[in-house]
Formats: sequence, C-alpha cells, structure tokens
Amino acid sequence: MKAANYSTKYSAWQRFRRLMRLRLVVPILRSPEAADYTARGVFVGLLVALTPTVGIQMVIVAGIWALVRMLRPAWDFNVVIGMLWTWLTNVFTAPPIYYVFLLTGEAMLGRWGESGGYGMFSERLAGLLEADATFVESMWVYAVGIFEAWGVPMLIGCLPWAIAGAFLGYWWSLRLIHQFRDRRRGAFNQN
Repeated sequence: MKAANYSTKYSAWQRFRRLMRLRLVVPILRSPEAADYTARGVFVGLLVALTPTVGIQMVIVAGIWALVRMLRPAWDFNVVIGMLWTWLTNVFTAPPIYYVFLLTGEAMLGRWGESGGYGMFSERLAGLLEADATFVESMWVYAVGIFEAWGVPMLIGCLPWAIAGAFLGYWWSLRLIHQFRDRRRGAFNQN
C-alpha cells in the first residue's frame, strides 16, 4: 500500500533524484575519511564513468586504486565512492551519454553527421548490451563491441567530458563535504 502511495505521490523525476541522492550523495556525506580523500574517489569514479567502458568500469576503478596505492600512496582515494560514481553510466543512461561522446568525437575530428542519428545509435548500442554471455564475457563483449562500432570518435569524444566531469565532481563533492561538516559542527557547538 505504501509503495503505491509513494509512486503516485512523487513523479518519476522526483523518485529518480531521491535514488541518486541516496546512492551517490549520502555515501559522500557519511564518509568518515578526509574530505579530499573522498572527493578523489568521486574524481576517479566520474573520470571512468564518462568513458565508453560500461561493464568494466568498477574493475577499472579498482585497478586505478591498486596502482595508485602502489605508486603514489599520497594520491589514494576512496575506492568504494569511486565505484559508486561509475554507476552514473548504466544501461539506462549510457545511450544518451555515449551518443554525446560520439558527436563530440566526430566534431573534434571534423566529421559532421556521420553518426546516423540517435535512433540508429541507441538500437545498435542496445543490441551490444543485450549480448547473451556470462558476466566476465559480457564485460569483454561490451568493451570490444562499442570500440568496433564507434571506436576512435567515441574514445576521443569522451575525453573532454571525462576530464571536465571529474574535475567538476571533485570540486563539487569537496565543497559539499566541507559545507555538510561545517553545518554539523555548528549544530553540535550550539547544543
């Protein structure tokens, strides 16, 4: 009864925003670690999320984390937060985001209108993402299939978005954490 009430009381957009806040923002705010450590997790998560690597993004974040811990421990980051932020691109959000990557890449390469339109792109991407394979096989199928279908334009086109998104995510999350902790300290000091 309550679930039906909730779905009629709030729009799909409001439910989506609440889910994003619960899954992405609340873990940032609840992290007991240093603010920059957590913000670096958002940075790496967005850097990877905004690349055409759906299916292997969490593995990539874990690999970056292991490499950073070995080579530059001072640059360590919250790997759980990083993995959470890769969820920004998923089966539902990947088609429009990847299409923007493709258009950006084509523009950067001086190619105009070669993508064939969003409808054709999303159908082809959906076909790739529906491949019948085991989890490990599917990671490979997605990555190779996306590269074979759109290759260089999509890879080049994701770079400005990944870099800008990662830096904006770092700045936003660092600011959010500091504001949240300052408000908590202020409320604590008043009591």
